[in-house]
Amino acid sequence: MRSLVLALLASTSLMTAAHAADPAPPANTEARTPLSELGKNDPYLWMEEIEGTRAMDWARAQNGKTLPVLQGDTRYATLESQALAILNAKDRVPGVSFAGDGALRNFWQDKDHVRGVWRKTTLDSYRTAEPVWETILDIDALSKAENANWVFKGASCLPPADTRCLVTLSNGGKDAVTVREFDTTTKSFVDGGFSLPEGKQNYTWLDADTLLVGREWEPGQVTKSGYAYVIKSLKRGQALSEAKELYRGTETDVSVSPFVLRDAEGKVVAVMARRGVTFFESETYLLDGPAPVKLELPLKSSIQGYVDGQMVALMEQDWAEKGFKTGDLISFDLAKLKVAPDKAVATLVLRPTARQSVEQVTTTRSKLVVGLLDNVKGAARVYTHGPKGWTAQALDLPANSAIGLGSTAEVDERLFLTVTGYLAPTTYWLADAGTLKLEQVKASPARFDASTHVVEQFEATSTDGTKIPYFVVRPRGVKYDGTAPTLLYAYGGFQVPMTPGYSGVMGKLWLERGGTYVVANIRGGGEFGPAWHEAGLKENRQKVYDDFFAVSQDLITRKITSPRRLGIMGGSNGGLLMGVALTQRPELYNAIVVQVPLFDMIRYSQIGAGASWVGEYGDPAIPSERAVIAKYDPYSNLKAGQKYPEVFIETSTKDDRVHPAHARKAAARLEELGYPVLYYENIDGGHAASANLAETARRQALEYVYLSRKLMD
Repeated sequence: MRSLVLALLASTSLMTAAHAADPAPPANTEARTPLSELGKNDPYLWMEEIEGTRAMDWARAQNGKTLPVLQGDTRYATLESQALAILNAKDRVPGVSFAGDGALRNFWQDKDHVRGVWRKTTLDSYRTAEPVWETILDIDALSKAENANWVFKGASCLPPADTRCLVTLSNGGKDAVTVREFDTTTKSFVDGGFSLPEGKQNYTWLDADTLLVGREWEPGQVTKSGYAYVIKSLKRGQALSEAKELYRGTETDVSVSPFVLRDAEGKVVAVMARRGVTFFESETYLLDGPAPVKLELPLKSSIQGYVDGQMVALMEQDWAEKGFKTGDLISFDLAKLKVAPDKAVATLVLRPTARQSVEQVTTTRSKLVVGLLDNVKGAARVYTHGPKGWTAQALDLPANSAIGLGSTAEVDERLFLTVTGYLAPTTYWLADAGTLKLEQVKASPARFDASTHVVEQFEATSTDGTKIPYFVVRPRGVKYDGTAPTLLYAYGGFQVPMTPGYSGVMGKLWLERGGTYVVANIRGGGEFGPAWHEAGLKENRQKVYDDFFAVSQDLITRKITSPRRLGIMGGSNGGLLMGVALTQRPELYNAIVVQVPLFDMIRYSQIGAGASWVGEYGDPAIPSERAVIAKYDPYSNLKAGQKYPEVFIETSTKDDRVHPAHARKAAARLEELGYPVLYYENIDGGHAASANLAETARRQALEYVYLSRKLMD
């Protein structure tokens, strides 16, 4: 994660290591309000003790009131059964990744593998209707053997063979993870191998006997955001206490993380550290030499990959002195960059138009592949580097879809892609970036009858005149009389784009039952690149909410729906959006689903990983920034005597990112003010609010029962 918490210089004690980070960029010089003063009179501070007895008793009592209402609805059992059937369907298409040993790997969950199984097959077998799978690691069996509540968070494998892997396991879905070395050839954890105890940590392989790790090496040695700021190299057989320090940031950073660039043969060509100064600003250091060397890149830029001797970077701000603009994709000759970082010359790869943005970047053996958004619709291009720079060719994929770049083979030019739309089940394609040949290898079965609906794209005009696009998935025969039950979804933050995607559960539980579904591409997201995100940061945050209200009003003006039939849903940062909608424009909505939300924005920087998001929202400890936040903060703006709809608030006890206190406080304050509220807290699940498919089906059924009661009845 990335965000500036305090504009403090590193203390003297931090300067004794192998390297101490440069001071953070200048910050607001206003006198800071002590954190202890923020919200100190909040009667619900006890809810911030994530698993405190009083908080857990309260949560269980709330579940005891909410679940009988929603699960007691005659529709619940059917909706849960339908959701679970889709989630557990044996004919789901398994997404796969290339491994250096020639296999295709996949992680799979179903009713027989609730926690999941990591497995492999061959490409020839994958092409068939029923691939033959070989288990690598069974998470259900592992959890049973170790009497643990493991959630598989992935595996990082050492190129080029990819047979030695760092398996990441989370207790109940938390962001804090345990890391253990695993051998895919013996299908067992390596006796005496690398093992990193639970923590929020960043790590990568350097070679077969060395890891680069950022973690809490000593008690309390984390940033104010709760992440690592010290990177060390850990040799095979060493205790953690013996690891050698390579780079040190500061407590006021968001985090530091190591990474390496490798060529197509798996050889390391650069060892680097990324210092997250704020959530959106970072510095990159070369760690190949005796001391770290800072690369002179803009703070808002990110390294995307390495191919054909070129290090590729995305500009997320103007780099005026070099002639590059926000959104540009550029490249450097890595060898020259390492010799003289201050003299390196960059080459333009791609400059998006005003309605385009670079969404994804990946590399094959010798090609650069870029996933683009063009007015929120996907495209993919292949770029080849040559003596005169870069040349582009398009991959001829279906239009008016969302295109996802998947795993690349790296030993050759192959890569997987996905193509999807709101009404089009996901198809899986194997592409050759060298020949541009495309092969559709898999197609997901339809999970609902899409023939009854159509997809349209409209624009609403926000308060400042900005055009805000949104997608409407509606019944073909809908009458424009305001009676269509409509669910509006949005996120609006952290440069995350909301692109078209197929959801079998949403389609079955909502569209097939006559519902209309809308997705708003509001500012704060990444639909039109970094500038679209920048437009909604900090003091401009209200623009994000005004965009959402503009789309809501446009739906009503077009008579697609009406306030009586309009419901909204959003999670995390989108949960904050729901809270603002509740407090600022409650008359527009009859249902609000608030998922794992931020809600108490005066204390958010002290709760969970909130300090890392100051770059997005501003710092409540700075009076001028707190004044902006206070205007939209849902928690402090809840008032008695308003026409709030009955909301449904969801969270997870194991969410150590946003923290369940936000949702708890929201529900408690609403009840205190005399409003009815439905609240559900999943005891497991992490920030996703569910740790397995059964829990996911339960959550989704609860949501659609609530929406049915409010919008369809």
